Amino acid sequence: MNVLQESFTNFEILAFPCNQFGKQEPAFSPEELLNGVRYVRPGNGFTPNFTMFSKIEVNGENEHPLYTFLKSSCPSTREHFAVSTSLYYTPQKNSDIRWNWEKFLITKSGKPFARYDPGTKPDEIKNDVLYLLQQEF
Repeated sequence: MNVLQESFTNFEILAFPCNQFGKQEPAFSPEELLNGVRYVRPGNGFTPNFTMFSKIEVNGENEHPLYTFLKSSCPSTREHFAVSTSLYYTPQKNSDIRWNWEKFLITKSGKPFARYDPGTKPDEIKNDVLYLLQQEF
């Protein structure tokens, strides 16, 4: 998503790491999270130029209230779930985040505008970002 942030002013990316999908984010501290990004995924010395928060849960009984709000405002991007042995939370609900890298686009006033599948590339969101940046919300 760096492509988007570098292309626009008044646009910010917020990342919320989560370990509920295939246990792909086992880090405990902020330093471990950054080292994982820098040296493992995507690696090659990558340093994020966006805000990266502490690890949270986005689904299940310990779901963070931010994600309860976001998911209540935008429908799920998929009808199916990953293999249940790769999901580390209960209960499962139709509104759940389906996998890492699912994205939400939020208006200037804080209202969720759109939800994007984990496979959506940054360039595919660009027109929606341009549209929202031109609005007076």
